[in-house]
Amino acid sequence: MPIKILVPTATNLTNFKKDPISALSSAKEGALAILQNNIPIMYAVTPSFLNKLFSINNLFQEQKKNIVKKNIINKTYSKNVPMGKFTMYQEWKPDPDFLKQAAIWGITLHSPISHSELALFISYWQAEGKFFHHVQWQQKLARSVQQSRILNTIYKKRNINDLPKPDKKTPEGFRGQ
Repeated sequence: MPIKILVPTATNLTNFKKDPISALSSAKEGALAILQNNIPIMYAVTPSFLNKLFSINNLFQEQKKNIVKKNIINKTYSKNVPMGKFTMYQEWKPDPDFLKQAAIWGITLHSPISHSELALFISYWQAEGKFFHHVQWQQKLARSVQQSRILNTIYKKRNINDLPKPDKKTPEGFRGQ
């Protein structure tokens, strides 16, 4: 999509081709629009103006980095968490406010993650070798713990050492000796 840039000086393409140096030196503030049929087809800038643009861009990029750093510091992320996507590693830990984040994602966990639940999650995903962002790993952990806790409440573990005790009742409708 073409965009028009507002510059104080303009010249036509024919004049610019004849003497580009003098056309550019006469440009106010170091920027020149080159027109063909009264439509801008390109822009030319002086080296000093280009340096000014680069310094503004560098300043903007530096401010952007500072904002990102401040946001990371202000949020209570776990220490030593790689930026971007990474594979699961043994020392990975969810954020201190993990239960609150899980609730925001719609996953209600009534108690903190146990060491065994975290160890099980880490060992499984280390073997998988998948790459995800820190927040995605936390979401996976929340869903995993939620599912395992639901299954543990539905299927209570039997003690294999218990002997079954038969009852002495004859079932209703059963005719036997």
